Parts: sequence; C-alpha cells; structure tokens
Amino acid sequence: MNPSIDNPNLLDPIHITPLPTPYFDTIEEEDSPFPEVRASVSNVDDPDMPAMTLRMWFVGLTLCLTSTALNTFFNFRLPAPAVVPIVLLLISFPIGKFLAFVLPIKKYHLRLPYISPRFVSTSLPPWIIRIIRPLTFRRAFEFSLNPGPWNIKEHVLVFIMANVAAGPPYALNAIVVSEMFYDIQFGYWFALVLVLATQLTGFGLAGLCRRFLVWPASMVWPQNLVACTLLNTLHAEDEDDGIGISPASASGTGKGITRYRFYLIVTVASFFFFLLPGYLFEALSVFSFVCWAAPSNVPVNQLFGIRSGLGMSVLTFDWSQISWIGSPLMVPWWAEVHVFLGFVLFYWIMTPALYYSNSWKLAHFPLSANEPYDKFGKVYDVTRVLRKDDTFDVEAYSNYSPLYLPATYAMTYLLAFTLSTCVIVHTFLYHGRTLLNGFKKIRVEQDDIHAKLMRNYPEVPDWWYLSSFCVFFSLAVVAVEVWDTGVPVWALVLAVILPVIYVLPSGFIYAMTGQGINLNILAQIIPGTLLPGNPLANMVFKAYSVQTLTEATGFVQDLKLGHYVKVPPRATFLVQFVATTLAAFIQVGVKTLIFNNVHDICTPDQPSQLVCPHNQVFFTASAVWGLIGPSRQFGKGSIYHPQLYAIIVGAFLPIPFWLWQRRYPNSWIKWVSTPVILNGVANIPPATGINYSSWFAVGFIFQYWIRKKNFAWWSKFNYVASSALDSGTVLSLIFIFFALQAPKGGINLVWWGNTVFLNTADWQRTPYLPIPAGGIPDS
Repeated sequence: MNPSIDNPNLLDPIHITPLPTPYFDTIEEEDSPFPEVRASVSNVDDPDMPAMTLRMWFVGLTLCLTSTALNTFFNFRLPAPAVVPIVLLLISFPIGKFLAFVLPIKKYHLRLPYISPRFVSTSLPPWIIRIIRPLTFRRAFEFSLNPGPWNIKEHVLVFIMANVAAGPPYALNAIVVSEMFYDIQFGYWFALVLVLATQLTGFGLAGLCRRFLVWPASMVWPQNLVACTLLNTLHAEDEDDGIGISPASASGTGKGITRYRFYLIVTVASFFFFLLPGYLFEALSVFSFVCWAAPSNVPVNQLFGIRSGLGMSVLTFDWSQISWIGSPLMVPWWAEVHVFLGFVLFYWIMTPALYYSNSWKLAHFPLSANEPYDKFGKVYDVTRVLRKDDTFDVEAYSNYSPLYLPATYAMTYLLAFTLSTCVIVHTFLYHGRTLLNGFKKIRVEQDDIHAKLMRNYPEVPDWWYLSSFCVFFSLAVVAVEVWDTGVPVWALVLAVILPVIYVLPSGFIYAMTGQGINLNILAQIIPGTLLPGNPLANMVFKAYSVQTLTEATGFVQDLKLGHYVKVPPRATFLVQFVATTLAAFIQVGVKTLIFNNVHDICTPDQPSQLVCPHNQVFFTASAVWGLIGPSRQFGKGSIYHPQLYAIIVGAFLPIPFWLWQRRYPNSWIKWVSTPVILNGVANIPPATGINYSSWFAVGFIFQYWIRKKNFAWWSKFNYVASSALDSGTVLSLIFIFFALQAPKGGINLVWWGNTVFLNTADWQRTPYLPIPAGGIPDS
C-alpha cells in the first residue's frame, strides 16, 4: 500500500493533478485516494436500488414544503428556531421505515391510452403513419408503493430536497423591505417571479460546473462527508472491528461498538449537555472567565471577550458557538491551519494595531459589532437621512453624521477588496490548465472509484442546465421590466456576471475547505456606484447576484452528495428542480398570508415578536449602500478611501507564492493558498473571535491529534461524532425554544450563571476611547 494514502496533507489546496492508479489501495479493493472520503463514503453501489419512488416524493415534498413554510414564518420572528436539513434527514428515516413496513408490497399497472390500429388508415402518408404507429401499441405504467426497504438513495434525495428548499429565500428580504420600509407595493406575482429567478438561475449555473467541481476526486466537499457518514450509519450495520467508543481503546483487539450505537450515544449526550450552555448555565456558552475577573477593564474585555471581543480566552462549552462557522470535525486540517493563520494575522494582530492606534477613528467605537455608527457613538440612524418619500436627503446627511465602521467591520471590507482580485488571479495561476481542459471537455483528472461507478447512469446533458440558466435569467428580466424596479437590464446582466465569474473560484475553495466566497459586499458597492440613490435597485441587484452564487454553490454541493451516494444524476436534477420550484410558491404564499393578516408586523412592539430582524438589517444595508452610497464611504477624500488599494494588492498577492513553488516544487510554500487565508475569516462579523479560536482548538484535537495518534478510531467515528453533535444540539435548541422559551412568555432562570457575563465591558460593547463632546469632528 502506498504510505502517502494516509497522509493528511494529500488533499492539496493548490493543485488539481491527475491521480495515477498506484494511489488506489489495490491490496483489498479500489477506493478513494483521500482518507477523509474513504472514512465516510461507500465504494460499492447497487445500480438496481430504486431511488425515484413514490414514497420518496411523498416524504420529501411533505417534509420540505412544511419546513420551508415554518422557516419562512420563523424568519420574521425573534427569537426563532430553524428547521435545518439534518433534522429532516433524521425525521425522514423512521417515516420511510414505517412506510416500507405498512405499504402493500404489490406492483400496480396503469393502462395508458392508445389508438386502435383500425382507426389508422393505410392511405395516410408514410411519415404520418410512422408518427402514429407507436401510439397504437398497448402500454401500461408500472409502479409500486413499496418497492422494498427504505434505502439510502431515497433518503439522500429527501435530504437534497431539504438542502435546496427548506430555508427562506434571500430575495424575500428585498420584497419585504420594499413594501414595509419604502412603501413600494408590487404584489404576489412580482415576489414569486423574483424568488424563482434568484433561486433557480444558480441551478443552471451549477450544472455547467460539474466537470470542474463534482466529477474530480480532489473536489471533496467536506460537508458532504458528514452527511454521507450519517446516512451510512443509519443504513448499514458495522461488523465488530474491536474499535470502541474511546480513542484510547481503539486497538482493534477488544469489543467494539457500531457507528449507529456511537451516533445514538453522542446525540443523546449532546442533547442533554446543551441544556446547560443553552438554558440552565448560559455562562458556559459565554465563557469569558478573564472578563468576569476584570469586568471594567476595556482592553482585557476586547481581547478576551466573546460578544464583542477577539476570543483569546478560547474556551466555550457550547457546540453551537464552536461550530458556528462549520463543524471543526469536517474541515481538513490544512484548511483549518489556513483559516486560523488568517484569523491570527488579521484579527489578533492587524485589527488591534489599527484599533488602538485609532486609525480611521476606530477606537471610539466597539471593537466588534454588526452595525455602522454615527459620530456620536450611536448606531447609525438611517431614517435621519431619508426624506418622507424615502429618497436621500443630502442636507440632512451633512447635518447629521458620516457613517463609521467598527474595527472588525472595517477589516472585513479590507479583506473583501483584497479577495475580489486575489481569488481570480489565484484560480488563473493554479487552476488555469484544469479550466482549459474542462472547457475543451478533456478529462480534468483520472476518475476515482465513485466516478467509475457513476458511469452506470446516464448523465444530465449540459443543455438541460444551460436552458434552465437562460429561462430563469429571462424570468429575472421579466421581473425588472414588467414591474418598475428601476433596474435596467444591463445592470441585471452585470448582476449575473458576478456569480458567473466567481462560481469556479468559490467552488474550488468551498470544495476543499468548506468555506465559500460571499459576494455580499461587491453586490452592494457595484450597484451603489452605478445606480446611486436607488435603494430598490440596490436590493434587487444584491439579491440576484448573491443568491445566484449561493444557490449555485449549494446545488453543486448536493450534486456531489448524489455522486457520493451513487444516485442517478437525472434523479438529482429532477428532485432539485421540483423541490425548489414548489418551495417558491409556498414561501411567497406564507409571506403574503402573514403580512396580510398580522397587525403591526415588523414593528419593535409586535405582540407575537414578528419584528423582522433580518429585514431590518437588509433595510439598513439598502439605505447605506443604495442611498448614502459607496462614493461617500470609499471615494476620494473619504475616511476609508485607502482600503480601495487592497484591490491592487490582492491581484499581486498570489504571484510570489506561485513563482516560488514553481522554482522550488518541494518547498512548504506549495501548501499555501492565499484565497483560503483571506476568505476563511469572512464570517466576521457577525461571527466573533471565539467562533474561530474554539473552532481551531477542537479541530486540532480531532483533525490533527486524534487522527495522527489513532487513525483507525478517527476513520470510524470522526464524522459520526460531528453529525451526532449537530443533531443533538439542534434537537435540544428546538426543545428549549418550544418547551421553555415560547409558551406564555417563557420560563426565565435568573441566577449568577446566567447573568455574570452581562455586566462586562465585553457584553456592553464598551469602546476604548470616549466620544469627544459634540461628536467626532469631520476630517
């Protein structure tokens, strides 16, 4: 066996190179060259296993449409739970088993209509007879309500439906804000057309990227490994290999434990444990013990704090905090090192240096916050710069205040500008040959076992996806032309060009690290510059551009999941398309029903707490970038104008690393991926330091230490542990909300363990420097 098979560094962040046959384990049977994939994905397939069954459609559509209705409702509430796909995966398993038990095992034959041959005259032209003759044959449609046991292919198709359809659509934010904050009423059909266009343009784009992002073995997609492990755990029994629940006992000589039993134990344990940081002892979640000892020391709270600090205390006992940016048991170790290196460099070194030197007036505001501020140290009140008709009031803006960013927010924009060019240049340098071969339809790399097994099924033709892309882009054109949105068609073309440019760079990063690129900032600045003073155009441009890339990435991820589980590609295509389309009708319908019948919705004192928190943030962004505009933020003479030079820096940043690794191919430099370093910290804000420091600490334990010390235990249980921790925590969150917080105002526990962190400078977001009398002077 090639010893490099188990090398954790084999998943190269830089290159996509053909994998020669010797990389496969030829002693036992052919398998993936990557240990992460071998540990979680089956290398066998049964082509006769049914997938597109009636019970799959029944279970999948029922659960997905119900969950998307609930999530659309919860989207307008604060606080609110979310019905996440992994919950539907768990719920669908017993339902599928139950249906397999109770439904009749019988085949039904439905006779199809046909034309009697006696009605076909032989005097007809031959070409008409050739068309009609097939319609004279007697045919029957055969189906079964119960084709056998509930299987993994049916199950994964239900999960794929949940992934694409369960969440509320991003475009609803633009619709709600236009109606509630700008009093622009377009009605149900505009909302439906816009939602369908934003959700499904990315669907077509995703399919066109399969040869780059799905078929190559090096495109691992770490999130899918967790899902595959859970699916295999539920549908397959392990033999007793002697590997037990403890890493220390994994010698392979004692009595072992199955993955399924391990999953149940960890799920139940995490369910009950989360009751502590999630409800009974909330200080375990906000475990800023250094800040408790010095609650009034501002620098200490800013460096070690959790809510508005940099998280140098590292410790938290809340899995939802640890996995906020993704499970640390899922992301490869090399990627975790890249992400944490970027976090340390940009947020533990550069951000404090800028902040405590009061660059850009940062020290007068909280170190980390989600909102922009005014010169008086208050959250920026965009209503003060709006006229009654919601247009921008230049005089009021001059009399009020420029817009100031907190330190972490300013760093986010700086990194976004750098990444915008860095990722394009990096992709061209490192993956240019791969892209060229792919466009020429030359095989990008040698097929692994999973790609070989997928040859048993007919592929989806590219023209299916291309047609989908064109149809739903045309639908977006209909939305902006039929209704007066103020968005010219050329702007819509530009909005779709952005995700077309970034889908492959983003996909490469996402497939190898689990961290995708977000176009949010670019998709606000570009329309704000080209269409100033038009917040609706800014919102539509942003919704279409951001959601197209997000959906394209999500669809590609699910295509890879179907690839791993050996689902026929055309089944995946149909499931994704049908679920997304039907969900759009439900989502827009639920939104219309709520807003037509709920009094005072989106107001702070709404009795049912339907205060629309996400829409408030979207409104602020639309006013800042659509009305105030990026020219006042980043134009010449503005305080943040120097950040634009980061665009130039980003274009040159990958070049030295590329030249060095070409000159010295065995140097450690070949492992460096500059886009991953820049993009890994893109979740700040709203993420804070603790979400990165604790994430890396847990990742070190599982992805480096346990994997290095006991690879057998890691291979068997690592991804099972990740899915079990997610499952138990999500179920506990839902239980806490519905059983303890929602009924009659909730049951609140007031004691030291739930209040000690409230009186710290970290929790109160205390700035380092006070605001001068009369506010910060305009520079």
